[in-house]
Amino acid sequence: MTDSPRTPRTTRAADRMNLQSAKNIRSGQSGGALPASGASAPSGPEVQRVVHFLQEIFSEVENGIEPSTTNPHLNMLLHLLHCHFEGRVVSPSAIVAASGVPYATGTRKLADIVDAGFIEQRPRTKSGKSVSLHPSENLLQVFHRVADRIDRIAMAAYGGERPTPEARDYYFGGSYQSGQSMIPPPRALPQSLKLAGGLRILVHGDPTFMVMENLKRQFEQIVGTDINQRAFSIDRLREEALRNATRANSRYDLIAVDLPWLGEFVKKGVIRPLPDVMDVDRLEPSDFHTAGWRATHWNGVPYGVPSQTTPELMFYRKDWFAEAGLEPPQTTDAVIEAARQFHDPRRGRYGVAWNAARGTALGHTFMMTCADFGQPIIDLPEIAGGFDADHLERDDFRPMLDSERAQAAAEYLMQLMEYSPPDILSMSWYERVRPFANGSVAMAYGYTLLAPYFERDETCAAHGNAGYLPHPHGPGGMPIAPVGGYALCVPANLAEERIPDAVEALIAFTSPAAQKLYAQEGSRTAPRYSVGADPEVRRLSPIFELVDQMSWRDELQFWPRPPVPQISDIITVCGHELHDMLRGLVSPAEALARVQAQAEQIMRTPVT
Repeated sequence: MTDSPRTPRTTRAADRMNLQSAKNIRSGQSGGALPASGASAPSGPEVQRVVHFLQEIFSEVENGIEPSTTNPHLNMLLHLLHCHFEGRVVSPSAIVAASGVPYATGTRKLADIVDAGFIEQRPRTKSGKSVSLHPSENLLQVFHRVADRIDRIAMAAYGGERPTPEARDYYFGGSYQSGQSMIPPPRALPQSLKLAGGLRILVHGDPTFMVMENLKRQFEQIVGTDINQRAFSIDRLREEALRNATRANSRYDLIAVDLPWLGEFVKKGVIRPLPDVMDVDRLEPSDFHTAGWRATHWNGVPYGVPSQTTPELMFYRKDWFAEAGLEPPQTTDAVIEAARQFHDPRRGRYGVAWNAARGTALGHTFMMTCADFGQPIIDLPEIAGGFDADHLERDDFRPMLDSERAQAAAEYLMQLMEYSPPDILSMSWYERVRPFANGSVAMAYGYTLLAPYFERDETCAAHGNAGYLPHPHGPGGMPIAPVGGYALCVPANLAEERIPDAVEALIAFTSPAAQKLYAQEGSRTAPRYSVGADPEVRRLSPIFELVDQMSWRDELQFWPRPPVPQISDIITVCGHELHDMLRGLVSPAEALARVQAQAEQIMRTPVT
């Protein structure tokens, strides 16, 4: 009976909030008042630390001093900001629960905050009856000013000097890791995307993109719209991307492009130059691994953003090598010698696994093996640290697939056959890592994106026992880690009205915060230096620090698979002709003569 007089007020407050939400949904506007400038409010890691600091302080005060009065407005705003910075969805019931007061009172206080323009409400269902809550730009601007003042007050209280990053971390409850700042979780976009039918993405069906699929709901909250992702194998992905380019309007807002395809896709008008649709500086280009960023360029113009940079490395069993008293193999001769020692088919042990399946898989392997012997597949100019693959717009390149070094590479593959598992001729991208993971091979050539198969599975024999090296080199070569991976690109035939939102999604998905989240969910690709340097990321796997070191040593290279427009056809030819060689049907010299003749014909054919 005592509660009955208050019920109508509570109901009216809730109805007012729902009515406001419904109006916002119909008009496509947010619930908060936006600054006149429309600029995004700053909300970096310092603001996030202040949020955490205040939550801790007020919790101590409320729980340690009696009597005390709860501040529901502040509790709800801090909870909202905290979830915003972590990319977590907030429902009206959740924020009321964080208010620290009874539900009816919390509901009224929430309506006060909505009326003040501090909360943006976004529909979670088509009917608009269910909404998620987000900080408005007005709140972000106001709180940034408050956080700055609190920062100065804290500095004055603790000595009056501007603190070091480590000291600031101490004040606001951050990390004690010295010298490294942690990347905060991705936060929701200030304005949700307005894409009819949601965001549509075409990707490769590999572990990194599957991590994105697993995080689908979280990223839908970040971008404020549905995400529809289609994943294909590498060959089908290329076919679908080319087929999509023939349509009047693209079915996809973003497409994943294998780095070697870039020249072909530019020449065929499949993808747009980034400077035509965005300010490229928003991507912080200097943060990307140099080779990965350069590989997205054609004639000096960027056409995509690295979504994963995954070098192919030599995986080896550290425990096996230690027990045998062997050093990790730095050269191709050392690989053969180690493979010979470990190869024992009667015990189910084999020396080495690699891509030897007919077609695309073997074609890629041969190109990268040529690079191990210092031979690019076309006559690229030699420069300091390798070969020039930045200027490929010429049409007079000559294939170099029958050179002495290419011959040495082919003979090396023939040697590997002697110490490979019996099903080597059908092994491709994933199959080569499985025997390494289960403990039946000593070494495997593999992309870092495949490492989660044994790094995250404690039942695997290779778990905790895997070492990583750049490709062992042959005579005339040097240590390199051929760069693989994908760039996210904007289709050339994407409808104009969808481009601005597609660009915002592109920036969000390739940001340091998003890349860190992929790593935390199992990805072993990190195209940005900042992600590889993050202390939390480095604790996940030794791969991140090793790849950063390889990049600084200029060992990450993309010239082994130069993105000339004809490369896909050359890869196919190599993969078929050399498969006959591995089967013993033709000699290495005969196979390379066939490959060279066909490649010369391919290079003479214009790509349009």
